[in-house]
Amino acid sequence: MQLSLQGVIPIPLREKVNAYQSGMWDAGQVFNKGEYIFIQAPSGTGKTTLVHILYGLRTDYEGQVKWGNIPLSGVNKETLANLRTHGISVIFQDMRLFPELTAWENIEAKRRLTNSVTAGQAGEWLDRLGLVDKKNSLGSTLSYGEQQRVAIVRALLQPFEWLLMDEPFSHLDHANTTKAIQLISEVVKQHNAGMILADLDENTFFPYTQTIVL
Repeated sequence: MQLSLQGVIPIPLREKVNAYQSGMWDAGQVFNKGEYIFIQAPSGTGKTTLVHILYGLRTDYEGQVKWGNIPLSGVNKETLANLRTHGISVIFQDMRLFPELTAWENIEAKRRLTNSVTAGQAGEWLDRLGLVDKKNSLGSTLSYGEQQRVAIVRALLQPFEWLLMDEPFSHLDHANTTKAIQLISEVVKQHNAGMILADLDENTFFPYTQTIVL
């Protein structure tokens, strides 16, 4: 599934965008399935806004975003839900776990909905990310790093053609970042999928096919 953006400008950032040359805002970009895109986004340039627009959470923008032949502007709820269920997964910067559920319950809520990964596989992924002893801990009691690792596993529990990531390792140390990168790389390859990672600083987490300064 191809992703295309044409002349996209977040309305709240219009004046700021007009003041500098952006590689993404108010430009024409086409990303093909399987590409690894890194969006380097200095503070205040709309990194999280971009991820939310691509996932269909924000509509306050000019221009056009299309996933395949589906324009996000004016898309109906059923089509958007189907796109998110089968085509796009996301790791949010703020994790968005259910605080009243345990780590495992957060995982199971997504796993049972998508039914594409076994409980055993999901448990193995949590173990690989060092969370086996946190399965029964409430989301509200997990550290930011633990929440981020649960959110990473949760994002991998569905079919997808694209994985969107907003600062996915911001709360992880080097060892846990390495483990998370390995897991994400394996699952993305299994799906023959592409990824879009937005972060503040330049990195070499993945073999990016394209780097764009937001």
